[in-house]
Amino acid sequence: MATNLTWHHNLNYQERKELRKQDGCTIWLTGLSASGKSTIACALEQLLLQKQLAAYRLDGDNIRFGLNKDLGFSEKDRNENIRRISEVSKLFADSCTISVTSFISPYKADRERARELHKESGLKFIEVFVDVPLEVAEQRDPKGLYKKAREGIIKEFTGISAPYEAPENPELHLRTDQKSVEECAQIIFDYLVTQNIVLSS
Repeated sequence: MATNLTWHHNLNYQERKELRKQDGCTIWLTGLSASGKSTIACALEQLLLQKQLAAYRLDGDNIRFGLNKDLGFSEKDRNENIRRISEVSKLFADSCTISVTSFISPYKADRERARELHKESGLKFIEVFVDVPLEVAEQRDPKGLYKKAREGIIKEFTGISAPYEAPENPELHLRTDQKSVEECAQIIFDYLVTQNIVLSS
């Protein structure tokens, strides 16, 4: 880390919150590939924006092809991928934006570091376990990734040849084989209301 940096103070979080009339937070969706994370994230982002709330979705499409295009899928690279996402989502939350992240993020330690990073800055972090049985995820398999993993074409694939460490105490646990995308998005929104992050109207 560079030692010649000085943190330049302008507005603090409370001042931004008062000016923007909105709280910031990170909603961290984690789960297997094809569990429904990105679909729910899209629906939630649209719901929040329709309610005139500042929200932004971070996922593989806008992170892996830009900020993290230099990373592969080894455990070390996955760790770094999540570390960078944690920092970016924290900045969005600090700007009083609702940051919605949808990444497999298979390791508990990485997700816990993301939570601690937010906690240290006094920012809310909401872990959402987007859960689905592996066989259902394989049946969905929109990109054919599970098939390639089973055939050995894709190495280190989460749930097949690489581990997924499920959250033990997530704020929300959604079963996407039992609830619709719209229901899941509404459940998350309702939780934000109960936490006084957004208003119900």
